Amino acid sequence: MKLSDLIIDVQSLEIKGVPAIEITSLGLNSQTATNGQLFFALRGEKADGHHFIEAAVAKGAAAVVCEQLPEKQEEKVCYVVVKNSHAAMGKIAATFYGNPSKRLQLVGVTGTNGKTTTATLLYRLFRALGYKAGLLSTVTNFVDNMEIPATHTTPDAITLNKLLAEMVRAGCAYCFMEVSSHAIVQERIAGLHFAGALFSNITHDHLDYHKTFSEYIRAKKLFFDNLPDTAFALVNVDDRNGRVMVQNTKAKVKTYALHSLADFHCRIIEKSFEGMQLQIDGMDVWTPFIGVFNAYNLLAVYATAQLLGVEKNEALRLLSAMTPVAGRFEKVHGTQQTKPAQPLSVGHFPLTVIVDYAHTPDALQNVLNTINDIRREEQLVTVAGCGGNRDAAKRPVMACIAADNSDKVIFTSDNPRFEEPETILADMKAGLDAAQRSKSLFITDRREAIRTALMLAQSGSAIVLIAGKGHETYQEIKGKRIHFDDKETARELLHELKQIK
Repeated sequence: MKLSDLIIDVQSLEIKGVPAIEITSLGLNSQTATNGQLFFALRGEKADGHHFIEAAVAKGAAAVVCEQLPEKQEEKVCYVVVKNSHAAMGKIAATFYGNPSKRLQLVGVTGTNGKTTTATLLYRLFRALGYKAGLLSTVTNFVDNMEIPATHTTPDAITLNKLLAEMVRAGCAYCFMEVSSHAIVQERIAGLHFAGALFSNITHDHLDYHKTFSEYIRAKKLFFDNLPDTAFALVNVDDRNGRVMVQNTKAKVKTYALHSLADFHCRIIEKSFEGMQLQIDGMDVWTPFIGVFNAYNLLAVYATAQLLGVEKNEALRLLSAMTPVAGRFEKVHGTQQTKPAQPLSVGHFPLTVIVDYAHTPDALQNVLNTINDIRREEQLVTVAGCGGNRDAAKRPVMACIAADNSDKVIFTSDNPRFEEPETILADMKAGLDAAQRSKSLFITDRREAIRTALMLAQSGSAIVLIAGKGHETYQEIKGKRIHFDDKETARELLHELKQIK
């Protein structure tokens, strides 16, 4: 495709060179630049792509999109100067791949918690209805039934449009994707056409990037501000920022809630560790999902399905047959089988082990509230940590939540990244008073922390919550990803401790 055709919808400040050149690929990494490529110089948190323009050109890049011309310019290369390289990349990538989002019913899911579960269940529901569909999520991506590993909650614009184009070629009619606040601010979704958008909730998170909570809210709101009038905007109005999200949207606004007046409503009738009896739009539905937060997720899925034209009874029937998403309030069994042949036990006492991705204060509070709302005489032992090189302000808050809502807590390493685990644990410990510290242990090694939790559970009927990593199968330490899976580790330790009868 000619560069002149690619930049037709992009407002350029200056074009230096001949834009009639043929572009064979798009790229943003100078090390992988190839002949005929259009290279995007992006300004990021850690590096500025403008410093790598010369390297990309040396590798064969035929054109460059940048915000500032490099000092050294090659005569045969065309340089397109724009105000925002990120936004330009989104629009150009969409054009290069044939605007695939316009050939799908693309629904974006945003919010602090619930994005993965909601997007994944929508994908499963529409596949169960017989449609070909795509999924873009934190856990994994799917092009119909072909799984593609995920590296980010929302990929860069080039990867995103390439995946959407693959979905179109595979015959997909729908795509459900998580939309992160980073992706919104960094214009990764620029150029995409959304059929609908869904807001779950917003709580304390990502302040290391957004700096203030008001900026975090503004980032989420931008998604709804830019929706077309042909789209729907579905928001949770039990969250006080739900209506804020749609104040300036052109989209058709619909609401859902458990407690407020809304277009779609749900009520929890009964709950246990086996599941919940819900009443959705006046119809009773049994589901193996657990917790108020999952009632919101299921209601959001139902409401979205309705807005996309699915028959009510069929949507509810399929919802009742669905199972929890990996690492989201997932019960661990002693073997890889779906259900254990016998219940877990510690000595003569029953044991419930739950793995959950909860890595924000609100998510951890929700999971602990759910357990405490259901448990009877069982003691609750929680394993929790916080990630390194991320929002440090939430560390003492999460520690306090874990201690207040558990009988015993083991604080441990999560993904320390380039921070020392002991520094992170010290930040968490600072949020505890003397009473909270008296029932807390600090064990840096995560495997040993889980082992200790299981051993502490030997004193009676118990629940062990392993929070923070959920579906992740690694720990990020000093720039390396080291294999570590909470579920796998718990199973191994249960066998080692001979806790499976």
